[in-house]
Amino acid sequence: MKACGRVHKYGDNVDTDVIIPARYLNTANMEELAQHCMEDIDADFAKNVCKGDLIVAKSNFGCGSSREHAPAAIKASGVSCVIAKTFARIFYRNAINIGLPIIECAEASEKIEDGDEVEIDFDSGVITNKTKNEEYQGQSFPEFLINIINSNGLLNSLKDE
Repeated sequence: MKACGRVHKYGDNVDTDVIIPARYLNTANMEELAQHCMEDIDADFAKNVCKGDLIVAKSNFGCGSSREHAPAAIKASGVSCVIAKTFARIFYRNAINIGLPIIECAEASEKIEDGDEVEIDFDSGVITNKTKNEEYQGQSFPEFLINIINSNGLLNSLKDE
C-alpha cells in the first residue's frame, strides 16, 4: 500500500480546534467539514489540497479536544496520510479508527518542506521525498492496521471479518 502527493507543512501543537474549528461541529457532512479543514491555520488549505496530498507537521499533532471530526475532516479533504514527529494519543486512535493513515517519523517531520512531493510505502515505512531525493524510515504498518485502513475504518474492517 502506498500514498503519494504534495506536502502541506505545519508546525508544533496543531490542535483539533484549528484542524476543524468548533463552529463547524454542528454537521456530520464530511464534504462540508472538508471545506473548513485547517482554515484557522491555513485559510487556503481547502482550495489548494488535492486528493492524495499529505500533511507533515512537527510534534503533538492533533492535541486538544478528542473530537473525531478532526481526522475525519482531514480524510474527507483528500489527504492520504499525516506524518508528524509525534501525535496526540487520542488523535492517533481516532485517525486509525476512521482509516486515516498516520506515521510518526522525526526525521521526515524536520526535513520535509511545504510543497515537496512525497511517497510513502506503508508496508516498509519508507518515506521518500521525491523533491529532495531523500528517504526517511518511519514505522511500517502491521497487517491489522493495513486491513483497517483498506476497509475505510475499524467498524468496516469488523464487518468485513
